[in-house]
Amino acid sequence: MTFLQAVKEGAQRMDKQDPLATYRNNFYLPKGKIYMDGNSLGLLSKEAEKSLLEVLDQWKRLGIEGWLDDDNPWFYYGEKLGAMQAPLVGAKEEEVVVTGSTTLNLHALVGTFYQPQGSKTKILADELNFPSDIYALKSQLQNKGLDPNEHLRLVKSKDNRLVEEEDIITILEEEHEEIALILLPSVYYRSGQLLDMERLTAKAHEKNIPIGYDCSHSIGAVPHKFDHWDVDFALWCNYKHMNGGPGATGSLYVNRKHFGKATSLAGWWGYRKDKQFDMLLEFEQAIGASGWQISSPQILSAAPLEGSLGIFREAGIENIRKKSISLTSYLIYLLEEEGLLNAPYNYFLGSPRDVRRRGGHVAVEHENAASITRALKERGIVPDFRAPNIIRLAPVALYNTFYETWQVAWNLKDIIDQKDHEKHENIRDTIA
Repeated sequence: MTFLQAVKEGAQRMDKQDPLATYRNNFYLPKGKIYMDGNSLGLLSKEAEKSLLEVLDQWKRLGIEGWLDDDNPWFYYGEKLGAMQAPLVGAKEEEVVVTGSTTLNLHALVGTFYQPQGSKTKILADELNFPSDIYALKSQLQNKGLDPNEHLRLVKSKDNRLVEEEDIITILEEEHEEIALILLPSVYYRSGQLLDMERLTAKAHEKNIPIGYDCSHSIGAVPHKFDHWDVDFALWCNYKHMNGGPGATGSLYVNRKHFGKATSLAGWWGYRKDKQFDMLLEFEQAIGASGWQISSPQILSAAPLEGSLGIFREAGIENIRKKSISLTSYLIYLLEEEGLLNAPYNYFLGSPRDVRRRGGHVAVEHENAASITRALKERGIVPDFRAPNIIRLAPVALYNTFYETWQVAWNLKDIIDQKDHEKHENIRDTIA
């Protein structure tokens, strides 16, 4: 009997003792599949379906009067959802709004907080961030007539997996007289590394540098304490761990100490609500995160989030984080104890072992990662692949189980034992 066979019953026993186990019944699980890709697109819940259908019914019954429907007025929908989401990020209700998309919100916030003056012209970021963020930062610099090659300072990674906080802090301290803004991810999309946002924020503020975070890969899996940490701004998508649906409306946070700042991308939905329909040509920005809205809200793209947020409120983000840690730690344990990190399997753990430095997914590296990903899908397991050699596995606390996690580890082993990956080309699909 192998190690994996011996611990199978233990996985099933942990599922029976799981206090969040019943939430699995709230989700539509792909039939015959083990879904481990919630860090790319979370699954649909019955609550999200219900809230979307309710908005569709409003539209059907009320037409344009849905904007001011007494029960759920669309006119205030971004603010309503922001208030519901605020506890997940440790913010006050008026500091969060559901609006726009991740990169659009990044442009709006960076445009506000990046104010180069004198020698302070650089934006400090890192080379492992999601590429869209880097594209946006380069664009912001170019729009101000600055060369990104000179004014975008990227922290290097020693191993192409992790970025050490000490390296960020060293650059911050040595070059603070040249840095006007810092933008970092909360969790790295490849390795799943979780940055110490509290420490980095404190260090940035010691040098009077504003700092913001892209929390797309942490929101819904990790608790945040933006107000306590004194974070200046943040943004995130809602289609990953938040289960808001494909292309779900994004969110942004602005610390209330910055409510007097002018948005860099003014649009009529950021206008004071009580005067918005006066249709005046002079822009009067709404007080709060609401003032960073630009265009009319995407009601149908935001509606599923309302139902999803109800689940998070009930389950509790601290409980979700506790189970998430247990699931990812269990997967790492299985990989190590079964010898999958050694020959002849030769997988490599690309995520931190320290739970304090790990978000909600595990990066498993292999030279044949693309073909192994194809073999997993053929067996009914849905992971995702990131070039050049990463299989990302996200056992999500609300709907994945310890037994499913065990099955994933067993299949990673059996695919190599049976040489199933050799049936597939080791290249990614158009969409990985």
